[in-house]
Amino acid sequence: MVLGMTTLTFVHVVLSLIGIFAGFFVVLGLLTAKRLDFWTALFLASTVATSVTGFFFPFHGVTPADVFGIVSLIVLPVAMFARYWRDLAGGWRRTYVITAMIALYLNVFVLIAQLYDKVPALKALAPTKSEPPFKVTQLVVLVLFVVLTIAAAKKFHEEPVLAA
Repeated sequence: MVLGMTTLTFVHVVLSLIGIFAGFFVVLGLLTAKRLDFWTALFLASTVATSVTGFFFPFHGVTPADVFGIVSLIVLPVAMFARYWRDLAGGWRRTYVITAMIALYLNVFVLIAQLYDKVPALKALAPTKSEPPFKVTQLVVLVLFVVLTIAAAKKFHEEPVLAA
């Protein structure tokens, strides 16, 4: 056990936090029209690993986390295909932005849910996560991600073609 967590839980949490941290650098890059290759690779790899390790936990029926993991594992290969195989050409640039932002949002959503489970002050505000504080927090984060995704899709435009 590490910090009161099983090794699997600890690895899963660390991967998730790395993915979220790197993801925010990716968002910054998108908003400033910079590719930030290292942060992008770290974000995509750690987010895939987070989603995959989530399925190693004991199965007790399909949970929202499972659904989020499945959606994440659908959008992440699309983001990677757009980024690495299509090299962000044409519409693949916008596809990459949208799918990468969805993957990051899903991780942040789960982070917030976990904070409401684990932080006593937040758990007291929303013990079942059906109370207004939890719902309002998630709604604000969703709106923020929608706004950031739209801005990133506009800012992360085609790179200029240099004349020969």
